[in-house]
Amino acid sequence: MEEKSLEVLTPGPNESAIDKCGYTDPEPGIERDLAEVLADVMCVDRVSVDSHFFDDLGANSLVMAHFCARVRKRTDLPSASMKDIYRNPTIRSLATGLANTAPAPVESPVPAPTEVVTPVGTVRYALCGTLQFLLFLGYSFLAGLVADLGYAWVSAGSDMIDIYLRSFIFGGAGFVGLCTFPIAAKWLLVGRQKSREFPVWGLTYLRFWTVKVLIHANPMIFFVGNPLYVLYLRALGARIGKGVTILSRNVPVCPDLLTIGAGTVIRKDSFFLCYRAHAGRIQTGRVTLGRDVFIGEKTVLDIDTSMGDGAQLGHTSTLYSGQAVPGGQRWHGSPAQLTQHDYLRIGPARCSTLRRAGFGLVTVLQLLFLYVPLTVGGAYMLVTLVPALNNRLGPGTMGFTSTDLYIDALLLSLVLFFGFVVVGLAVLFTVPRLLNLVVKPDKVYPLYGFHYSAHRAIGRMTNIKFFKWLFGDSSYIVHYLRGLGYDLSRVEQTGSNFGTEVQHETPYLCSVGTGTMVADGLSIVNAEFSSTSFRVSRASIGPNNFLGNNIAYPSGARTGENCLLATKVMVPLDGEVREGVGLLGSPCFEIPRSVERDSRFDHLRTGDELRRSLAAKNRYNIRSMVFFLLVRWLHFFVLTILGLANAELYDSYGHVLIAVFLVFSLGFTAVYFVLVERGIAAFRTLRPQLCSIYDPYFWWHERLWKVPDTYLNVFNGTPFKNVIWRMLGVRIGSRVFDDGCYLTERTLTTIGSDCTLNAGSKIQCHSQEDGTFKSDRSTIAPGCTLGVGAHVHYGVTMGDGAVLAPDSFLMKGEEVPQHARWGGNPATEMRDAPHRPEALTRKG
Repeated sequence: MEEKSLEVLTPGPNESAIDKCGYTDPEPGIERDLAEVLADVMCVDRVSVDSHFFDDLGANSLVMAHFCARVRKRTDLPSASMKDIYRNPTIRSLATGLANTAPAPVESPVPAPTEVVTPVGTVRYALCGTLQFLLFLGYSFLAGLVADLGYAWVSAGSDMIDIYLRSFIFGGAGFVGLCTFPIAAKWLLVGRQKSREFPVWGLTYLRFWTVKVLIHANPMIFFVGNPLYVLYLRALGARIGKGVTILSRNVPVCPDLLTIGAGTVIRKDSFFLCYRAHAGRIQTGRVTLGRDVFIGEKTVLDIDTSMGDGAQLGHTSTLYSGQAVPGGQRWHGSPAQLTQHDYLRIGPARCSTLRRAGFGLVTVLQLLFLYVPLTVGGAYMLVTLVPALNNRLGPGTMGFTSTDLYIDALLLSLVLFFGFVVVGLAVLFTVPRLLNLVVKPDKVYPLYGFHYSAHRAIGRMTNIKFFKWLFGDSSYIVHYLRGLGYDLSRVEQTGSNFGTEVQHETPYLCSVGTGTMVADGLSIVNAEFSSTSFRVSRASIGPNNFLGNNIAYPSGARTGENCLLATKVMVPLDGEVREGVGLLGSPCFEIPRSVERDSRFDHLRTGDELRRSLAAKNRYNIRSMVFFLLVRWLHFFVLTILGLANAELYDSYGHVLIAVFLVFSLGFTAVYFVLVERGIAAFRTLRPQLCSIYDPYFWWHERLWKVPDTYLNVFNGTPFKNVIWRMLGVRIGSRVFDDGCYLTERTLTTIGSDCTLNAGSKIQCHSQEDGTFKSDRSTIAPGCTLGVGAHVHYGVTMGDGAVLAPDSFLMKGEEVPQHARWGGNPATEMRDAPHRPEALTRKG
C-alpha cells in the first residue's frame, strides 16, 4: 500500500473567516499578547478578541493545543490548558479567566523536587532478563513433568469409566496444585509485603515480578465475581471483610497492602494494584476501603489511597496517591472530587453467608466433576483418535519429512479452527438467548443464585473477543451485534459503525440509535450491583452520536441526540439531557460538537458517493476478514505440526519435549505475528494522515488492527517486551520498563530510554471522529513516566523526565515540558506539590 503524506493538520483559516464576525482590537496586556500568539499559530495577521475560537475562527483542538503550548512557554503569560480554552472560547474571556485564576507568585522555602531516573546498568538489565527467561523455562519443565506423569497415568485406564476417574483425580490434583503453588511462592519469595520502593531490574524486582506472574497465571482469576476469588485474595494476605463483591480482573499484586471492609463492591475494569512504577522504581502502598464502599467501572486507585465507610467512587474516576474520601461521601472525576450523585442505585436482597458458601461449593463441584475431567479426558481421547499420535505407540516412523504428519496436522487444524468459528457462532446466537429468558430487566435478584449464574454465562459467552476482532471495523459487526441481541434501530451503515473492542454485560438491553458511530473500547454498563443483589436494565445511546475510545456508558446516561463523547469521558448520569454538544473530561464539560476540519469529508457520507465508497470498503473488509482467519489458522496449523511431531518423539524425551514445545510456541507466536504485521506494512513506517474512512489508506490501516497482539501481555515487565516493540517498528530507547502499555500505531511512536510505562497505559496515535481519520506521531522523551491507566493521544510530545498521573488523558497536540507533572482528564499541569507516598520514606 502506497503511503500518502499528511495534509496540513493545523490549516490556518483564511482572512475572511477571521473577520466574518467583525474585528475587535485587543486591550493592552494579556489580551494583546494572547491575540498575537494565536494569530501566529494560525498563520494570520490578526484575530478578533471577541471571535469564537471554533465557530468563528475555524480552529480545532489541535490548533488550540499548539496555542496553549506556545502560551506556556511565555514566562510573561499565565499558563493555559485545553480546559481553559473550552470554558473561555474567545481571547477576551480567556484573558479574563486566566487573570482570575493565575496564582500569585510565592517563593517556597523548599523547592519542589525534580525526580530524575537513575539509569540502571546494561549488565543488570540483561541479567534480569536472562533470569526471567530461566524462571519461565524452569516453570515450563515443571509443567511438562507433571503433564507427562499425568498423561501416562490416565492412559493406563482400562475403560471409559476408569479413564474418567483417573482424569478426575489427576485433573483435580493438578488444579489444586496450580492454585496453591502461586500462593506458596508468594509467601516464600516475598513474605508479607510492606510499603516500600525498590529499583526495577534488580533482585528484589525479580522476586516481585515472579510473584506477579504467578498470581496472574493462577486459575483462580477465572473466579472473579465468585466468593472463591475473595478467599484467594485472603490467602495471599488481603484483609477482606464479609460480603465483598469484586468484579475486576485486575489482580492486586501486593494483596497484603489491601484492606476492604464488609459489603464493599468493586466493579469491573478497576485498578487497585497496591503498587505502581515511577521513575524507574517500584513503589508499593496501601489501598484501604471501608465498609459498604462502592467503586465504579474503569476506576484507578493509586497507592496510599483510602475511602471511609459508605463512600462511593463513580465510574471513570481516580484517586491519586494521598487522597482520602471521608465516610459517607460520594466522589467522582479524575482526580476525584465531591459529587452529590448516588452511584449505588439498587436495593439489597437476601444473600446469606450460607448462600455464598453454597455458590462457591457448587462451583468447585462443577469444576472437579465436570470441567476438569472433560478437559483432561477429552485431551487424552483426542490424542488417541489422531492417527499421527497413535503412530508413536508403535515404531517411530514419522518425522518432519513425513507427508502423513502434515496431512494429519492439516486435517486436525482445519476441523478444530474452523469448527470453532462455525459452532461458536451458532452457540453465541442461541444459548445466551435461552439463558436470557430467566433474567428479567429491571428486576432485583440476589447474588450467587441461578439468575446470577445465567447472567454471568451470558456475559462470558457474548463477549468473546475473537468474533469482535473478526467482524469489527467493518459493516458486518452490525449484523454480528444484532445476532447477539443489540437493538440497533434503523442502521445507517458507514462500514465503521463499531470497532473491535465493544463489550457489554448483557447484549439484550443495549440500544444504539441511527447514525451513531462507536470507536474502540466501549463498555456498556447495563447491570447494577450491590453487595447482595444485581439488576439488569437498558442502556440507550442516542442517534447521530460519536463515541471515542475507552468509554464506560452506563444505563440512565443523560445524553441524547447528536452528541460527541470524547475519549475517556465520564458519561453524565444527572442533570439535563445533553444534545447537540460534545462532552469531554471526567467530570465532563461541554465542548463543540464538531469543527470545520472534521466536516471536510461530509460529501463522501451521503448519496451515490457513499454507496460506491461503502461497497468498495466492504469488499476490502471481506478480504481483511479472510486474511484474519488465514493468519490465525496458519499459526494454529504450525503449532499443530509441532505438537504432532513432539508426540512422535514423546516416548524418547517425554516431559522435555512438552517444555520445549511451550517455550518454542511462545517465541514462535511473537515472531510470527511481528512478521505478519511488518509484512502488511511492507516493512515501512506509517506516516501522519488526515483522510476519510472511505480512503483506501484507512482500510489498509484497519487491517493492521486485526493482527493479533494479545501475546504481548506475556512479556510485560521484562526486557523482551522492548525487543518486540523494536521489531514492530517502535523507536524505543534502552532499559524502558513496560509493565503493560499498549501502542496502537507502533511506527508512529517514539519512546526514550529509561521511560516507565505502567499497567493499562496506552499511546494512541490516531483518532476517528465522524468519518474522519487522523494520525500523527507521539514522542515520549527519556525518563518519562506514564501512570496506571494513562492515555496519550496523537501528536503529543512529553519532555525529558515528565510524569503523567494515573488515569489521565493527555489530549492530542499537547506539549508537556521537561520534568513537569501533569494529570487529570483532560490532563493539565499539576501545580500542587506532589504527594510523597509512604513508600518513599522506606528503604527497599
